Amino acid sequence: MNKTVKNAKEAIEGFKDNMTVMFGGFGLCGIPENTILELSKAKVKGLVCISNNCGVDDFGLGLMLNNHQIRKMVSSYVGENAEFERQMLSGELEVELLPQGSLAEKIRAGGAGIPAFYVPAGYGTEVGIGKESREFNGKMHLLEHALTADFAVVKAWKGDTAGNLIYKYTANNFNNMMAMAGKITIAEVEELVPVGELDPNFIHTPGIFVQRIFQGENYIKRIEQLTLSK
Repeated sequence: MNKTVKNAKEAIEGFKDNMTVMFGGFGLCGIPENTILELSKAKVKGLVCISNNCGVDDFGLGLMLNNHQIRKMVSSYVGENAEFERQMLSGELEVELLPQGSLAEKIRAGGAGIPAFYVPAGYGTEVGIGKESREFNGKMHLLEHALTADFAVVKAWKGDTAGNLIYKYTANNFNNMMAMAGKITIAEVEELVPVGELDPNFIHTPGIFVQRIFQGENYIKRIEQLTLSK
């Protein structure tokens, strides 16, 4: 089955206001930048975005944030975006902050069909307000519900036309688990190859989880914080 689409513009067909969308990546590593850029040009708004962070002011999800397309962010780290801080403090942006491991497991559980699980992280803090708690082995745990999305947008190093994906090094991060948790998964890849060229032993995400795939272009290797010697 050939799941290839021409480009990011074709890949985002069907996006509507108020949808829940997952975006892979960690910081600026492994983010689906072509798809994010195309979405920033679209008129879609009111999105609930699930991502480890929200990019920076002029790159990644920061572009959509500047356009006021995001209604709510579900994240674990948001410290590199001044506009994010401004919108959150002004009440323009709803924010749900989670421990990073809890966020990862909520996504993984959603992709695996597990509706909820107990985890100790966050008990006794603001994270636990309003959540059910229970003691296991003498330690209190919070009940966390799984996360799924209308669309999951991921970035891979290599992919084939059937949607099988290989991530490179730390760019695996949230991409692999998010690919399983979206009703429709869009994968942009640095290199798109015919079926049969990828070694099955090295495939991270089987193509069954991917509905649309395209080869991106003009990738920028951005660094969030650059420290140089004098």
